[in-house]
Amino acid sequence: MTPLLADGAVGALSDVMTVVGIGFVVYSVLINTSFLLLTGLALSDLLAYRRRIDFAGYDEWFRDPHPRGVSVLMPAYNESATIVQSVQAMTALRYPDFEVVVIDDGSTDDTVAKVVAEFDMVEVPLVPGGHIPTKGEVRSTWVSRRGAHNLALVVKGNGGKADALNAGINHSRKELVCMVDADSLLDPRALLDVSRPFADDPGRVVAAGGVVRVANGSRVERGRVTDLRMPRSWFARIQVAEYLRAFLIGRAGWSRAGGLLIISGAFGIFRKDVLLEVEGLSTDCIGEDAELVVRIHRMLGDQRRDADVVFVPEPVAWTEVPEDRRVLRKQRRRWHRGLTEIFVRHRAMLFRPRYGVIGLVTMPWFLLFELLAPVVEVAGLAYFLLLMASLAVEHLFLPGWDIVNVPVVVLLLTASILYAVLITLVALLAEEISFRRYRGLPDLFRAMGAAVEENFGYRQINAWWRLGGIIEVLRRSRHDWGDMQRKGFGTTTE
Repeated sequence: MTPLLADGAVGALSDVMTVVGIGFVVYSVLINTSFLLLTGLALSDLLAYRRRIDFAGYDEWFRDPHPRGVSVLMPAYNESATIVQSVQAMTALRYPDFEVVVIDDGSTDDTVAKVVAEFDMVEVPLVPGGHIPTKGEVRSTWVSRRGAHNLALVVKGNGGKADALNAGINHSRKELVCMVDADSLLDPRALLDVSRPFADDPGRVVAAGGVVRVANGSRVERGRVTDLRMPRSWFARIQVAEYLRAFLIGRAGWSRAGGLLIISGAFGIFRKDVLLEVEGLSTDCIGEDAELVVRIHRMLGDQRRDADVVFVPEPVAWTEVPEDRRVLRKQRRRWHRGLTEIFVRHRAMLFRPRYGVIGLVTMPWFLLFELLAPVVEVAGLAYFLLLMASLAVEHLFLPGWDIVNVPVVVLLLTASILYAVLITLVALLAEEISFRRYRGLPDLFRAMGAAVEENFGYRQINAWWRLGGIIEVLRRSRHDWGDMQRKGFGTTTE
């Protein structure tokens, strides 16, 4: 190749790599800028909530003789390690009229035996009040002879979490239905907080979600998180930062904008009549909790009904996050597979004015910055490796030829990382100002460190795991729920 042609080829390659790099930077700027906008909306929502909380009158409402009853549904499958603590926490919630319904979905361990023995339960035939079809047959129903008799147990054949929740909806007796994971612990006032929007605007609010926080490494006494600590595990510590960003920024911001698309299956509350109207949760979608909310939005839009799905920042459900790499990989792949299935199923909602903010803003945002994010991130990683290879080639074989503008690449990469860290630190600041759950400086510094750590290794491998969820949908492979392998909540006292 002549020097002139070589110069032309190198220049063309440099131009292509520059354009591609600019594309990645633009994507990074757009996604982080959108998070800054969500942050502004979230902080506005948090401040408004903190101003209202002092005048909420929870004590008066607790003594209300005619409250809106709540059925708390707890699907359980092989939850022996945490089931007793979780049920203890649920039955001790501060709410004037509620029941707890544990649905065992064909556990192969001693989950049922532990619940029956610990809460002195007796088998009683309960007549279901709903008729949502279920895959697993209900084998027996039990009620507790302790306390206010507000604990029931439904034992059924295995059909999956969504099928268990549908059985719980059928057997619930209250006006509102609260869905929580069996491995979750609720703060004592959580039901009072999360159900308040239904009392403030009973005709408009159809669903509400609360905050889910990480309990790994914390002290738990009789089903209550009494001493919150930052977990020592690297995976768990980074997930603390993820959860803070997702709930205190993402969910709060979208709720303020009127476009809340997801309510976590670990803690959400719905009007029972709406659940029956949409025929419960879908059993053929692996992201059944998010799909339920999208289907409710779709029904409301199709019927031209004016209703709200809201987020309440104060109610806290504590959950145990996976610390094992293999388990975390399966969880993240499953989550992203569920998101992909939702968009395949409800793609007709995209850019449709009929669905309001959800169709015109929220779903396009989730498509571009959530569903396709792992594709862009993995491609960006490949691009970075290609840049490093180009630098090596340039240094060894083409000295003096500028294939890659190193200072510009370093500057753009650094800015992108700092932008991402800033968003997480703002979420941590919002938590510190609003709720201040982490009391000690060491834990606060660990949380700040996690905001930085997740950008070096974790985010890249997480993108690869999530990309696997998209590939599974494209290949139409079989659902794989995996095994959480619960360790139990930190230091516990029964």
